Amino acid sequence: MAKKSIEKTNVMRILDQRGIKYQSYSYVDTDAINGLDVANALNQNPGQVFKTLVTVGASKKHYVFLVPVASELNLKNAARAVSEKSIEMLKMKDLFALTGYIHGGCSPIGMKKQFKTVIDVSAQNFETIIFSAGKIGYQVELRLDDLRKAIDFELKDIKD
Repeated sequence: MAKKSIEKTNVMRILDQRGIKYQSYSYVDTDAINGLDVANALNQNPGQVFKTLVTVGASKKHYVFLVPVASELNLKNAARAVSEKSIEMLKMKDLFALTGYIHGGCSPIGMKKQFKTVIDVSAQNFETIIFSAGKIGYQVELRLDDLRKAIDFELKDIKD
C-alpha cells in the first residue's frame, strides 16, 4: 500500500519555497511500472493521475504535455494546441539532457528550462491532479490554481 512520502524531491522543495500546498505520495515499495500501476498503487482514479510527456515540434521547439495515465497523447491535437505543424515524442535518450529528469520520473515542475506546457482539459474535472514529483516512486497532488503558481500552462483537449 502506498504511503505518504518522507523523502523530499526537488519538485517538493520548489513547491515548499513558493508556499504552495500539496500532498505527496510514495509508491517506492510497490511493483508499479507504469502510470496505471501508479494510480492503482496510490488507490487513485486513473483519470486524476497525469503523466508528463516531452515532445519536439516541427519547428524543433520542445513542449510538455500532461495527460491522464490511462490516455494517450493525441499528436494532432497536441500540435494544434501549440500551433505546430506536427509533434513527436522526444527520444528517451535526449530526455535527461533536456529536462534533468529520467523517463518515469519527469515532472512539469523543476525542468532545466521551462517549456510551453499544456495539460489535458479533463484536469478541470477534478479538485486536484496527481503527477510525478520528479523522481521515480514519488508523486505530488495539487490544485490547478496552485500549480499555476509554479508553472505556466494552458488547458486544451490533447488526449485520445
